[in-house]
Amino acid sequence: MSEMSAKGDLRVRRVYEPPEPGDGARVLVDRLWPRGLSKADARLTEWCKDVAPSTELRRWFHHEEPRFDAFAERYREELAREEVQPVLEGLRERAAKGPLTLLTATIDVSVSHVNVLVEVLREGS
Repeated sequence: MSEMSAKGDLRVRRVYEPPEPGDGARVLVDRLWPRGLSKADARLTEWCKDVAPSTELRRWFHHEEPRFDAFAERYREELAREEVQPVLEGLRERAAKGPLTLLTATIDVSVSHVNVLVEVLREGS
């Protein structure tokens, strides 16, 4: 769990983990719906596909750790697009109001797009 602002915080968890009372707003930030998970079990506040890496970028990266730095750079370029800015601002606003938990189905969260997204959200706050 990481501090986002004086009022709220930003957390990253796997969507398959059971919801916790401190999660606050639960936002899925993957482009694809997680396999084997019902919408009821996910207990999402929102599904933000628009901040997920493009299908092309996700397929190229394929969660290969040696490619992570290049992936992160390309993903930041996607997040810098004008049409993504309102979605990022909405996530920043949620985090400022209280806990915001970004959810992903990624197995190894340490080399996932969510970490890059967290950095981008913090940079803009």
